[in-house]
Amino acid sequence: MSESPASSRGRSPFRDAPTDRKTAAEIPDTPQTRAPAYKLAFADDEFLCSPELRPLRLQLELMKPEMILAEKGIESTIVLFGGARIRESAEDAPNEAVGKMAAYYAEARAFAKAMTELSMRSYGKQNVIVTGGGPGVMEAGNRGAADAGGQSIGLNIVLPHEQAPNEYVTPGLCFNFHYFAVRKMHFLLRARAVCVFPGGFGTMDELFECLTLIQTGRMQRVPVLLFGREFWESVVNFEALAKAGTIAPEDLDLFRFVETADEAIAAIENWDGVGTTRDAVPGR
Repeated sequence: MSESPASSRGRSPFRDAPTDRKTAAEIPDTPQTRAPAYKLAFADDEFLCSPELRPLRLQLELMKPEMILAEKGIESTIVLFGGARIRESAEDAPNEAVGKMAAYYAEARAFAKAMTELSMRSYGKQNVIVTGGGPGVMEAGNRGAADAGGQSIGLNIVLPHEQAPNEYVTPGLCFNFHYFAVRKMHFLLRARAVCVFPGGFGTMDELFECLTLIQTGRMQRVPVLLFGREFWESVVNFEALAKAGTIAPEDLDLFRFVETADEAIAAIENWDGVGTTRDAVPGR
């Protein structure tokens, strides 16, 4: 069995928590030991899941993936956002409209494969593909990385309907979240580029959070690439926002449109900005 993140950092002279948890489970069964108050705090699921412990759960959810990614030596990532409903084949799509977007699956897969081949020059430590770990465009991203023989990250989240990670996520880099906010933070913590394919509310949420963080100076500037100009301009009138004065004209330069994997790779490779000025990214 592989060591846990905590155990791999060295031994402590103090008795460890897993040992005490095991010992506590073997104590005599009495009314006192059966009482919820007697449970070790860190072994008491009901206590840990109580509303009062939400701040601690937020911290734990931030720390666990961060510790594992650091121990795996993951230095930077390429983020893929996109719709869960898009399928490899139009025949497998939930409806005709989504079926017409099947080409984006192939493009996401090709892009992830090419980026992973480049990532492997750093032994898979830099520019690692990260997706939401689900179906659709997310699956295509993880699948492309697997095609190249490399690793990729999946950031799953618990949803009311059943969802499992797609089969192409590297098992040791597959995480599950309760909080959307923490999950979105992990998407961007190591991001060197953000690539956004057509999608729904979730994709829009992820895109606009990224743009807002860059626009407000809360995040270093990175390439934000929107695949499929026709789709994006049909669902979001970016020009109208600038015309109305609700965003600055230069905010339109925070992203650019691309159509193919090759275009996206060229945009990332030709990125010459240091993330501090608005004119660092090539124009749309």
